[in-house]
Amino acid sequence: MIQRRKVTFLVFLQFMTFELYTHASCRGLLAVTYQIEMVGYIGKECNLAFLPSTTFFMALLHSSHMFHEAKHALPSHGVKFSSVEVDLPAMMAQKDKAVSNLTRGIEGLFKKNKVNYVKGYGKFVSASEVSVDTLDGGSTIVKGKNIIIATGSDVKSLPGVTIDEKKIVSSTGALYLSEVPKKLVVVGAGYIGLEMGSVWGRLGSEVTVVEFGPDIVPTMDGEVRKQFQRALEKQGMKFMLKTKVVGVDTSGEGVKLTLEPAAGGEQSSLEADIVLVSAGRVPFTAGLGLDKIGVTTDKIGRITVDERFTTSVPGVFAIGDVIPGPMLAHKAEEDGVACVEFIAGKEGHVDYDLVPGVVYTHPEVASVGKTEEQVKTLGVEYRVGKFPFLANSRAKAIDDAEGLVKVLAEKETDKILGVHIMSPNAGELIHEAVLALHYGASSEDIARTCHAHPTMSEALKEACMATYDKPIHM
Repeated sequence: MIQRRKVTFLVFLQFMTFELYTHASCRGLLAVTYQIEMVGYIGKECNLAFLPSTTFFMALLHSSHMFHEAKHALPSHGVKFSSVEVDLPAMMAQKDKAVSNLTRGIEGLFKKNKVNYVKGYGKFVSASEVSVDTLDGGSTIVKGKNIIIATGSDVKSLPGVTIDEKKIVSSTGALYLSEVPKKLVVVGAGYIGLEMGSVWGRLGSEVTVVEFGPDIVPTMDGEVRKQFQRALEKQGMKFMLKTKVVGVDTSGEGVKLTLEPAAGGEQSSLEADIVLVSAGRVPFTAGLGLDKIGVTTDKIGRITVDERFTTSVPGVFAIGDVIPGPMLAHKAEEDGVACVEFIAGKEGHVDYDLVPGVVYTHPEVASVGKTEEQVKTLGVEYRVGKFPFLANSRAKAIDDAEGLVKVLAEKETDKILGVHIMSPNAGELIHEAVLALHYGASSEDIARTCHAHPTMSEALKEACMATYDKPIHM
């Protein structure tokens, strides 16, 4: 019989909370759980505490894709309209409805699993006590034998650039624009910046991405990255790489940015209606009182933990974006489940090398494992297999065949080292590869597995055939 323990969670704007809570309950823990929420400018609701911004964004992504399809793709399929226009208030209402329904579902899971939560801002007063300033103006003390810090991350600020969520917005503010900006400048060419830029670009914005580094999404496989950038450029997105923002002027109707080459040089200016700052994220630990109880952090503010997610203070744990590893909602969820398993006296494990990453644009880019650049650095002899969606019958039939599958495998053993997919719904296709890597599969294992026809997933099978032998349809 599993020993029952009292567990108190300190949570701030983090998606995986409800899975963590219900998992604790299912493992036989007495999950007396508290939602510690700091409410920002959207403060009338607690949706952001339950769902990641990606969920909000996904609704807008789908709506913007439908508009783009209706305007540019459907006529060639025999579906014609006299006119197509964006009704942004209706689009935002649909997004809010979807999020509201999901939030109510999570609250239902709380109730079902006898989970309590408090809305407010919390900070440590001791290693077993959290003081909460509640949203109704009161205060309370939450006590617990075990406390898990899951406070997530915040937008990384840029020197001299103040986010006001009006003209200069964060990724959260970009979800609540009241009109489609004519000119949108995105500062930062990572996952979030490209995703948000893609949405507003489809709705009619002229999007320019300013990136300090030489490449977009630097963690992406180099070959796939080049194809991805070309795809975005064909959609009208412009890129200014090796460029930094040195000044911002918001005194006029719009925003005037002063730019210069990353290595220094002659300055230039760029005007926009809205500027989205998406230059990365940092752990959110400010104001939690970590120093008061002795929780240590590294030089970039991440909480240091051991393999059981224990901080430097016994009984205090940390998961998600506040500790090392990918800043992804699904990684945080796995952290939470593993952490609760440890508290329950069981075993948990998360392999950060096998956490899939997805850029939710169109086409999507999804990957797991090593990039070709990383494999070269390791000095491992390897083979590469590639298969374009232009040769995939399903992709051709639906007239959406941009992209490819790329598979890297060890030369001697054929063990898969990495898989990279650029295609519609790549985020769905990648999980076959995730499972394969988890179980040490070879490219031949996937190649000899029957895949339904016609499906997009056949492209992965063919890429694996190309890795150890040769594909059929090329």
